[in-house]
Amino acid sequence: MRIMINDQSRIFDFLYDQLNRFPKADMFAGKVNGSWKKYSTASVADTVNKLSAALLQLGLSCGDMQVENQHKVAVISRNRPEWLMLDLACQQVGIILCPIYPTTNVNEIEFIFNDAAIRYVFVSDQDIADKVTSIRNKIPSLLNIFSFDPLPDIDHLDKLIDSVVNDALPKVKEVMATIKATDCATIIYTSGTTGVPKGVMLSHRNLVMNVVNSKTSFPFEDKPAARALSFLPLNHIFERMVSYIYISTGISIYYAESLETIGDNLKEVKPQLFTTVPRLLEKVYERIMSKGAELTGIKKKLFYWAVALAEQYDNIEKKSFLYQLQLGLANKIIFTKWREALGNNIQCIITGGAACQLKLLRIFNGAGVPIYEGYGPTENSPVISVNCQKPGGTKFGTVGLVIDGQEVKLLPDGEICVKGPSVMMGYYKRPDLTDETIIDGWLHTGDIGIFEDGKYLKITDRKKELFKTSGGKYVAPQAIENKLKESPFIEQIMVVGADQKFVGALIVPSIPNLREWMKHKGIPFTTNQDAIHHPQVLQLYKELIESFNTFFNHVEQIKKFELIPDEWGIDTGELTPKLSMKRKVIMEKFKGSIQRIYP
Repeated sequence: MRIMINDQSRIFDFLYDQLNRFPKADMFAGKVNGSWKKYSTASVADTVNKLSAALLQLGLSCGDMQVENQHKVAVISRNRPEWLMLDLACQQVGIILCPIYPTTNVNEIEFIFNDAAIRYVFVSDQDIADKVTSIRNKIPSLLNIFSFDPLPDIDHLDKLIDSVVNDALPKVKEVMATIKATDCATIIYTSGTTGVPKGVMLSHRNLVMNVVNSKTSFPFEDKPAARALSFLPLNHIFERMVSYIYISTGISIYYAESLETIGDNLKEVKPQLFTTVPRLLEKVYERIMSKGAELTGIKKKLFYWAVALAEQYDNIEKKSFLYQLQLGLANKIIFTKWREALGNNIQCIITGGAACQLKLLRIFNGAGVPIYEGYGPTENSPVISVNCQKPGGTKFGTVGLVIDGQEVKLLPDGEICVKGPSVMMGYYKRPDLTDETIIDGWLHTGDIGIFEDGKYLKITDRKKELFKTSGGKYVAPQAIENKLKESPFIEQIMVVGADQKFVGALIVPSIPNLREWMKHKGIPFTTNQDAIHHPQVLQLYKELIESFNTFFNHVEQIKKFELIPDEWGIDTGELTPKLSMKRKVIMEKFKGSIQRIYP
């Protein structure tokens, strides 16, 4: 079953293309009881077909291929080989997969299950099974729960696969032949501005064309010997679409055990590439800098000398011969250790989901760790633009070149609009929202941008995050936040000031760096809460803010701030699963702090 790269291709065709062209011993790999368990292309194809047959035996069907009539299955699980096997199994028999983040609260799960009329759900562990069980009686459509891990009182995936009877497999091939590129493959629920999730419907064609156009633009070449480490949630379309790129180019996918084990997994797998989000890059950089701060004498001086050199790195501006000589030396004596920590095999890292600090892009690229920033919303499957590996394809501080096969235009207010084969089918059961978002074929992203040098797309802010001060001046908070995060004393920051006389900020200090500064100043550190109220600490941040204010226009300058003692996170509700800030949640949660800024 050889894939034809054209508009008729279905996502699952990539699996059989790999089986025909470069069958692998390790198409997927995941940790089981501390050891890597590898799944060959042949075994994956066999499991996928049996799972498809099992789903059909359960009575699931593609209906008449009208989205409302296609049966839906949900998956709530961390990344693992079974995730994509289930995905492919659903695709090839016309069942729509609805992925849900493991951190999603039960109220949202209940809404999504009822909105999509979920028939079956696949979960990874007991905590998630308990979440679903607690609301099961509120979901009339839900027939059963299956698990990837052995769990008491829950049917295991293997039991489902073992139930397949011999004459069920031919039926799979019959149904596969009826699946069209224009059929819906998945519904991905994203948070709406009202807080009610909305389901983004993506067809096979949407995703296949995003894969094909991203491959030719970046470019991704066939690399059957290469390995990728996967740790960004597969629930997010970025990691999922990139996984299809890996499958179509023969790159093996190794799944990290958790975010906490990424460091160890990188050293074990020694991947050539992985995808990430800026927040994780910031964490890596913070750890590197904290280790550098522990050095003494000449080693410490060399470390900071190397970092300062890398911070000046630019891929477009040609530096002096002396600079190149010094950077080469820094790469040999300092940055080689950075690359070793990443497995010593990295050829590229792709980041997206939020704006990456320019400083980090310069430093990592200067250190021989190539990072390429891209951009695109779920509604575009998702990639619109990416910094590319080809000559002239990258400019730091931008999200790169518009990929092949897509048109982009900027509205007078700067909003980015895209047209092309990757634009979603629409929002599930919400034609009103669809009509507001897709106008004359153009997807209105809600992001504000400009083109630098006529070709590199740069995101300046989210349209809905722009705010007006009471003086009628518009402020774009992201640019201010990204600049201030360059300070080693700022872990997280959210700029506020809608309808107020001036701009303010909520700041989460970098506690390890603040603690070290207090120690140096002879100030005892007791608790985070005590530290953020200490007069000398407040003075430190006042001076820091004043120093950064020089980079901004008067209306954008931060006049008052509040320090927040604890880091914002997913579990505590301030961050999305892709580590973006939930601004409305933070505004509500820290209402008291904001009232102190604006008494």
